[in-house]
This record gives sequence, structure tokens and C-alpha cells, in this order.
Amino acid sequence: MRLWSLLLFPGLLVCVLFPLTDCEEQRLPDEKLLVVTVATKETDGFRRFMRSAKHFNYTVKVLGRGQKWNGGDYMSAPGGGQKVRLLKAALEKMKTQDKIILFIDSYDVIFTSGPEELLKKFQQARHKVVFSSESLIWPDRHLEDKHPHVREGNRFLGSGGFVGYLPNIKEMVADWTGEDNDSDQLFFTKIYIDPAKRKAINITLDSKCRLFQNLHGALDEVVLKFEDRRVRARNLLYDTLPVIIHGNGPTKLQINYLGNYIPNTWTFENGCTLCHEELRPLTALKESEYPLVVIGIFIQQPTPFVTVFFERLLKLQYPKNRLKLFIYNQETHHERQVSSFLKDHGSLYQDVKFIGPEEEMDGVASRNLGFDMCRKDKDCEYFFSLDIEVVLKNENTLKILIEQNLPIVAPMITRAGRLWSNFWGALSVDGYYARSEDYVDIVQGRRVGVWNVPYVSSVYLVKADLLRSELTEYELFNSHILDPDMAYCHNIRSKGIFMYVTNMHTFGRILSTENYQTGHLHNDLWQIFENPVDWQDRYIHENYTYIMKDKLIETPCPDVYWFPLFSDVASNHIVEEMEHYGKWSGGGNVDNRIQGGYENVPTVDIHMNQINFEKEWHKMLLEYIAPITEKMYPGYYTKCASPLNFVVRYKPDEQPLLAPHHDASTFTINIALNSKGIDYQVNEEEQPGSRSYRT
Repeated sequence: MRLWSLLLFPGLLVCVLFPLTDCEEQRLPDEKLLVVTVATKETDGFRRFMRSAKHFNYTVKVLGRGQKWNGGDYMSAPGGGQKVRLLKAALEKMKTQDKIILFIDSYDVIFTSGPEELLKKFQQARHKVVFSSESLIWPDRHLEDKHPHVREGNRFLGSGGFVGYLPNIKEMVADWTGEDNDSDQLFFTKIYIDPAKRKAINITLDSKCRLFQNLHGALDEVVLKFEDRRVRARNLLYDTLPVIIHGNGPTKLQINYLGNYIPNTWTFENGCTLCHEELRPLTALKESEYPLVVIGIFIQQPTPFVTVFFERLLKLQYPKNRLKLFIYNQETHHERQVSSFLKDHGSLYQDVKFIGPEEEMDGVASRNLGFDMCRKDKDCEYFFSLDIEVVLKNENTLKILIEQNLPIVAPMITRAGRLWSNFWGALSVDGYYARSEDYVDIVQGRRVGVWNVPYVSSVYLVKADLLRSELTEYELFNSHILDPDMAYCHNIRSKGIFMYVTNMHTFGRILSTENYQTGHLHNDLWQIFENPVDWQDRYIHENYTYIMKDKLIETPCPDVYWFPLFSDVASNHIVEEMEHYGKWSGGGNVDNRIQGGYENVPTVDIHMNQINFEKEWHKMLLEYIAPITEKMYPGYYTKCASPLNFVVRYKPDEQPLLAPHHDASTFTINIALNSKGIDYQVNEEEQPGSRSYRT
């Protein structure tokens, strides 16, 4: 193909014919690009980097594998010279002069696009070496004035990523003679600010972040851009789409957040694309081959529904002979429930270690000890941390978490009816809770997947190999300023270990322990306000929700309706609570508890307000009686304003003054508490000493 071009000169028209290929540079072939990085060990961040490189078919050469890192903690202090030494040695062995080298970090880097786009943008830079840029100068602020000014964009060099021709990069690192813990950033900065060296090597900066996006100092500039079946990062300030994202400095949490999506980890079209990769399936295993798990159960405060917690623990679908229990109980209030569970079921498990209140161990020490129990047990493969306020409704939770095959993973649980959960999507500057952009969507299930997060608590699974390698420190939960769970997560993050939360399944919820009183026999009865879902599960009849659908309401006579309401547990607890209180009325006409002091129809009873249960009872009427009433009496709406609520005890010869009568109320609610039938009446055939109750 040929292109005609017109050149205009004063008084002269010249027609020139030339090939199109002379006007444009030929595209650099992808095979000329080699990605070089340094990784002395395979961290979670390195594996993420390699996944993104593989996704776009980059060729990667890894330097320093298996070597000891001597480059210092260069994320918080100058360092990283070891990278330059390794790069210099590797380049000396390369002979292909037209090779293009992309040298980048890997622990905190993600590719967002492929080699073709990277090489195209490199060509457009019109220089032999292009460095990433930053808005903040590091590590020597005194060199600020020596940096060349740019027309638009960042003017400071970032050493975490650069791309260039092999001869030019060789020339650039040829003079390196520093120590491994010297600053690589300072080394490259001094070359760049030297006009002669900058010109000789032909160096420039990617000032508008077309190739490299360093996040430090630019968090407000970078957002996710959802494209067709892929996700990119967009720089709002310069309206560019960087090819490489680098979570340099203190931006590790942000790169983790972006990595939940980029390049195609999660998309609106396909959802989670990696959630079913690298799993550890258990289905083909015999029970004797299941991984041994230590379950750590922690009771640190008075908590409702503890008996139900242990009932659910028994239902966990996992071979009990492959489970060891570590139970820490700080509360004397719960000694009865724990002792009952261990007495009846402790022998089912391979081993049980119990620490009670008498040992006076604090919560921090107990969690450290639980981890150490698994760490020192050569057969232990996982530690499953489980706080007593967790309600695990999914009996396969432990299997699901193990199959995810992640270092640390938590099942997402929430507090019923609220956005409160057991994970944080982000952290504030001082290390406390902050809401990530996707937090609400994850909690409410609009985005489903496995998410890299900075904080998990209450329930999570930890690989034992991690405890024996990266987390060998005993005091993982200790801190002078942070809560134990925050201290633990801080220590995890500081080692570059990823924590995940999964909402791929519905796992359960977490109880509210606020306002939990322990002054009653069955304190859970008072939880209808704080934990209404769990109260219903425990105390409302299993068939209640089918009353209207399956026509479970019976009509023995006009305007009388029978239907199931309470579970057997509820009936027993109400009766036992009343007997525990014990102050039954005498069954006579004189009753000082009521207005006027005279009872026309005397019964042996205890009023709800005597045990401070009046508000809870009224709430129950509104939630479970009123809806049935409104169905049976269309157009009638009740506030359940009941002037008197009480439990009556019927016992032969105990109430001689109670004769057949008509109730004067508009309607009466009778709830049988100790009979499988709808109502219960004492009759002459009852054995002496028998009794019944109803409200």
C-alpha cells in the first residue's frame, strides 16, 4: 500500500510518494519482551503476580529464588540493593541486544493488560528506558530540586518498575557496587537526576501513568474500571489505563483490594473466576484420611444460646475422630453447659483440652495457646478458630473451608438484619474499621466470591503449615495498643500473608451479646429483642411458618382456633422459669397484684411482669400471634395490648375455688405448655401429683 502526501511551499506544489511503513514504527513483537523480577520466596503476593502474568502470557524470569533476602525492610526504610545486584548479574548473561527488559517488583504488583499494549506504550514514550513515576519523593527529599520538571504528571522516579532495551539497562546498572541493603531507589534516582547520564542512557518517566501506576500518594486517583469480562484500573487524574499496578509503600491493602478484581478475578459477567481453582477436594477421601483439625472454642463473655452452639458443633459434618477440641471458658456462668457437653460427647473426639475459669488464663493467652497446640502437633493440618457467639448453620462449613485450600480463610457471617460482619473490607489510617467500596455488596450477597481482606475474626481456618513456618512467634495475639483480634491480623498482614473471606455459601450469623443478662434460669428467653432470629429458631414451633400455607389451623368450634406456636424447649423453659421463681399465687380471690385486689376467677399463677418478662411476651404476641389474628379476622389489626399475661399451674385439688366460667375478655389466648395436644385439662383420670401449665 502506498500513500500520497502533499507538501506545500510558497508558490510551489510538490507531490511526494512514500511507503506507509516509513511513517510509523513497526510494532515490537511480544517475544522480544522479558519480564524480570526478584522473589527470594513464593509469597501469596508473588503467586498473585504470576497468575496475572500467566493470564496475559508474559514470559517471566525470577531471580533470587531460594536465596536469603538481605535487602532490608525496604517497604518502610531504604533498601532493595540486592535486587540491583541480582539484575546486574542476570543481564550480563544475556546477549540478545534487541531484547526488551521489564524489571518490576512482584510481591505487590498486578498486570492489567498484555505485552502488546505495554510495548506499544513503551514505543510511544520515544525513549530507551522508561521508569515508573511517583508524586512523592523517596528516599532523599533533599534531591527534589534536582529532578527535571515535567509539563504534566509526576516528576519523581519510582524504582519498582522500569522497561527498556537490554543494552541501555545494562549500561544503567553497570556501575552498581553497593551493598544488598542499600537503596535501589536512591541509586536509580541519582542516575536520573544526572543530566549527562539521563541523556546517555535515554531515560524518561512514565509521568501520566500510562504504563505503571504506583499507588502510594495516588489512592484517590485510582478506581476500578469494569470492562467486558475483565477489570482494569483507571487513573482519573490523567485519564489513563495503566498496564501495571504497584502497591508500593504503605498501599498493600489497596493492591489487595484491586487484586480481588484485576484482571479478571471477579467480573459482573462471570462472577468469581478463581474460586474453583487449586481446590483441595475431600469427597474422594475415606474418613480416616481426612485432615486432622484442632477446633479452638473460645468463651470470653456471657453469651446466649450456648447450648445450641454445642448442638450445632455436634452436627458439623466432619469425622469426629479427625477432630481435636481446645475449649477455653472464661465464664463461670457457662460451666454447666460446657461440662454437660464434655460429659455426654467429649469421648467422640480424638482429644479434648479444656481450660476453665479456675485457671485464670486471659483471652489473649488462650488464643496463643490454642495456636501452639496445633503448631506442636505434627498431625495437625488445620486450626479452626470458633468463638462461642458464632452460629454455624451450615453443617459443611469446615469441609468447605478446607477445600478452598487457602492459608487463612473465614466463612462470612453477619449479624441478622445488620451490615455488621466478621470481616473488614478496609482499614482506617489508625488501623481500625473502614468500609471498602464493595463491602455492602459482599455482605448483602450482590457480589459473591472469595475476597482478600485485611481483617477477619470470630471464625476462621488457618493452615498448620503456616503456623510452623511463617507464624512461629508464640504471641501472635499480643499488643499493648490493639485488641487481640486486631493484633493477630496486623501480624498476619505484616508478613505478607493473605486473609480471605468467602461468601460463596450461606454459613450462618453472629450473635449479639449486648444486654445479655444472666440473672434468670433460662436467660435465652429474654433474647427476643437482641437476637430475634435465634430466639425464633429455639422457641417457635418448627411448623409455625407453615400454618397458613398448609392449613394447620384447626377450628374445634366457632371462633376458636388451634395452631402450633411454641417448641417443646420453649414450653419447658417457661415452666422451669416459673417454677424457679416459685412465687405462685394462692389461688384465692384476694390478689394484691391486680387493680382492686380481688380476683373473680382465681388461679394458681405467676404474672409475666413478676419475672420481668412482660416486654418480651408482648413482643412475642406482636410477632407471632398478631399475624395469625389478622389472617383469621380480615380488616382487624391488633396491637396486642394485653392488660394481664400470666402462667397458670393446674394441679389436682390445688384450685378448689376455680369453677367453670366464661372469660370476660374480648378474646383469650391459651398456650398449652406441657402437652402435645392443643389444650390440656386436668381430669379425674390423672395420677395424683400430676400438673399442667398454660399461659
